[in-house]
Amino acid sequence: MAVTSAASAPLPRPAWPGWRHLPRETRDTLFLLGVIAWTVVPHVPRLPWWCSLMTAAMLAWRALLALRNAPLPPRWLVVVLLVAVGALTLLSHRTLLGRDAGVTLVVAMMALKTLELRARRDAFVVFFLGFFVVLTQFLQSQSIAVAAAMLVSVWGLMTALVLAHMPAGRPAIAQAGRLAARTALLGAPVMALLFLLFPRIGPLWGVPQDTAATTGLGERIVLGDVAELALDDSVALRLRFDGAPPPRPALYLRGPVLGAFDGREWRRSERGAMTARAGELRVDGPALRYEMTLEPLRLATLPLLEMTPAMPPIEGLALRRRADGQWVADRPITQRLRFTTEAHVAFEHGPRASDASLREFVALPEGYNPRMLAWGAQLRAARPGADARALAQAVVEHLERGGYVYTLEPGVYGRDAIDEFWFDRKLGFCEHYAAAFVVAMRAMGVPARIVTGYQGADPTLQDGWLVVRNSYAHAWAEYWQPGAGWLRADPTAAAAPDRIGVSRSLAAPPGAVAGAIAAIAPGLLARLRSGWELVNHRWSQWVLDYSRGRQLDLLREFGLRHPGWEDLALLLIGSLVALALAGAGWAAWDRHRQDPWSRLRARVQRELRRRGVDAAPHEALRTLAARLRDVHGDAAHAPAARLDALDRLRYGPAAARRPPRDWWPGFRASLRDTAMRRAPR
Repeated sequence: MAVTSAASAPLPRPAWPGWRHLPRETRDTLFLLGVIAWTVVPHVPRLPWWCSLMTAAMLAWRALLALRNAPLPPRWLVVVLLVAVGALTLLSHRTLLGRDAGVTLVVAMMALKTLELRARRDAFVVFFLGFFVVLTQFLQSQSIAVAAAMLVSVWGLMTALVLAHMPAGRPAIAQAGRLAARTALLGAPVMALLFLLFPRIGPLWGVPQDTAATTGLGERIVLGDVAELALDDSVALRLRFDGAPPPRPALYLRGPVLGAFDGREWRRSERGAMTARAGELRVDGPALRYEMTLEPLRLATLPLLEMTPAMPPIEGLALRRRADGQWVADRPITQRLRFTTEAHVAFEHGPRASDASLREFVALPEGYNPRMLAWGAQLRAARPGADARALAQAVVEHLERGGYVYTLEPGVYGRDAIDEFWFDRKLGFCEHYAAAFVVAMRAMGVPARIVTGYQGADPTLQDGWLVVRNSYAHAWAEYWQPGAGWLRADPTAAAAPDRIGVSRSLAAPPGAVAGAIAAIAPGLLARLRSGWELVNHRWSQWVLDYSRGRQLDLLREFGLRHPGWEDLALLLIGSLVALALAGAGWAAWDRHRQDPWSRLRARVQRELRRRGVDAAPHEALRTLAARLRDVHGDAAHAPAARLDALDRLRYGPAAARRPPRDWWPGFRASLRDTAMRRAPR
């Protein structure tokens, strides 16, 4: 790649004379800057604002210098900018180490390095910094869209690298791009082999984060959190059952259980954190076997189908079932998981008789929601001898006839949010109903708690999978009944039967564009979204979820009954040796293929040596033409002129890719027609 020298004098030049009329060094520099910009753009949402602005400014500045053929900035200015980058990175990330700070530094330094393109080695540094930035994209996301964008970046960087190794003439960018693509295709079998057989290892620096949205499940609830989730229609998880799936109203996926209440905020309970004891989960009926693909949660709780009594081992995670029925891991779930397990839709769990573990689930903070406490005491007094089931049914009946409205926008509640919701405004969504139900039950002396998770799924299958979206995030309640344990109650169904009965989640009103498309072609956006999600799901299945276990499954398909890592290593080594031998054989078969210009020059040199003209392999055609005239004088005018013409065709402004087919026969004929003596044998 040709680069601009700092000592070159500025020349007046139009801002944009046209791509075909640009000097080669300007054209190649602009192409490289465009590739760098394409590579950096996906990082912009996660970069500090100053890094994005500085990178854009430096790339634009370098492009302007290339267009004007102006000198590059002095070294001291680049050093000052480098120090500023380090200081701003330290200020933004509080460190110069780690994933985020490292990506910021690499992006900024790559942009800075473009201001130092004084020699080919500087260009090579930019190329390989670009390849490193491509790799860092996958620390943030491994989606198919990012993979496609980075494939374009790799092709662009390889094209720039090919151009840098073609210093003579003016090779077209398309020609270099085709050569780069062919080179990548030749390496594709090795890449596929390494993907299939190279041992799966954990990430060395950070973990991928495929989705910026959260599921809404957390270790606490403050009224209003789940409403924000209703606007998020991205996929949270997928389910596939061996048989018929359970009906949508029975599709509850249990997440964090919240039992501690301070008047405003609900948190996990301390009693529920204990590991589940034997006999506290009682299942009935056949097991329902299902497979789940779970997107990254950023939480340690796995939202599993109620009730899942056992989990298979998951590599890298230590799982346990808490006393409150949650399945938790030893660390947040930051990668996509796929596993198969069993659940029971008919179940009982928790102690049958009252014990100390239930006290926390009756406690209410003093001084909060006095009207609800009085209402609960009044309801209890009106039903002497009623058990927990009867009291729960009375609360649900109040919701059914009380004029409550299930809405996405209930507004902001005050200090006594439960009182305000229950008696005054009557506007809310699932967490308002669940929290009010639990407080009402506790006011009557019945242990109760909130359960969060997902309820329902899309009405249609995607490639055999039920799709559960973040908009299906839900909160319901559990209360304790002597002799039965914890029982589920979903008070939301009383105010919004469609939310539970047909899994109709809250939805935000469409924007202007989406509304116009829906008016012209109803269902088009839903079909497009479903198709794109299916593509992403298959990408996840075939590429992202390819694990160590699937590597060993691949060996079993080759006939190995009990494969191990030794078999995997032997197969990998044997395959690489076979590919190396195949490549060596192809190179031996293809050794006659050369660059047409080099082949023609070798033939010219052999012919001139036979005519008594010294011709070294490194000498240019115009040098050989001058020596031919020195040796043979006027008799060599015609063949020497042909050599000069060929030199201009090869290295002139309109350089040809190949020599003309009729040049060599014409050159041989011109040699025969002249009175040149042959060199003595």
